[in-house]
Amino acid sequence: MLDYSSIEKVDSQKMCKIYDNWPDLAEKAYNQNIESLSYDGINHIIFAGMGGSGALGDIFAAILSKTDIHVTIVKGYHLPKTANSNTLVVTTSISGNTEETLSVLSSAYEKNCKIAAFSSGGIMEKFCTKNNILHNKIEQVHSPRASFSVFLFSMLKSLESVLAINKQDIIESLNQLKEQKKIISSENLTMDNPAISLASWIKDIPMIYYPWGLQAAAIRFKNSLQENSKIHGFAEDIIEACHNGVVSWERETTVQPILIEGYDDYAKTKERWGILRKYFNENHIEYRVVKSTKGSIVSKIISLIYFLDYVSIYKAVLNGVDPSPVKSIDYIKSFL
Repeated sequence: MLDYSSIEKVDSQKMCKIYDNWPDLAEKAYNQNIESLSYDGINHIIFAGMGGSGALGDIFAAILSKTDIHVTIVKGYHLPKTANSNTLVVTTSISGNTEETLSVLSSAYEKNCKIAAFSSGGIMEKFCTKNNILHNKIEQVHSPRASFSVFLFSMLKSLESVLAINKQDIIESLNQLKEQKKIISSENLTMDNPAISLASWIKDIPMIYYPWGLQAAAIRFKNSLQENSKIHGFAEDIIEACHNGVVSWERETTVQPILIEGYDDYAKTKERWGILRKYFNENHIEYRVVKSTKGSIVSKIISLIYFLDYVSIYKAVLNGVDPSPVKSIDYIKSFL
């Protein structure tokens, strides 16, 4: 079991407290005065970012998946050759110094693309100021990954008109965060807290299965387990896994399956979930199911991320690992 003293002892930079404040931080970010975009003639949107910033692009891609807007996610150095003056390039670097995203920003400027940049400052802000590019400066809270809710809801506000996002969907997601907090925050350090229960169950390497539309939540969970809990994790699309990955369960393994199921998944996806659960039950493979909330795709993904990020923090504390430092990432960056 967890208690306040163990969290305070292990979580030296108080990441858990930041998550306890996520609903308030998100609401404040959405209600702030922030410059909105007013671009016309956009037929292609590119979201560029790495790590936590890249996960923001994944969410917007999911939100726009049922629209007529062509969306591309860039997690790297190169802007697609199809980018032109009718392309909106949204670059996000919470630190403002991510070299891959800065490379995309520079290329977008050279190609005369429409650009919207989001960062807490850094080189990105300087580049945008110098070249008269729209830049929204958003305060970093604790760390890039803990700043996720602040950046997401600031971007939702800024991109609202361009992306035609239903405002009521955003308000719904904010309300759901507030309700979730009562159950999964550090104010409820009992086994009735489902985030603690799942964190306690994870003993080895999680294999995260997800349906089309909820990839952003699954990838974010994998990343959070790696950064916060310092453990390996993998993620696979449930439909694709049934054509290859499921075979690996024929051998005994310590890998642990976690099924992220959508409340209203496509009928054939629901069928596949049922078959996979039956397979696991018949072969005595223990698994856990995480179900999304009801509501819009915005609410589903954001509430899942809030829950699963808590799981990764609680898992870190249970393992006696400080969730905040990322020494290996710092090592890589020291050579760039």
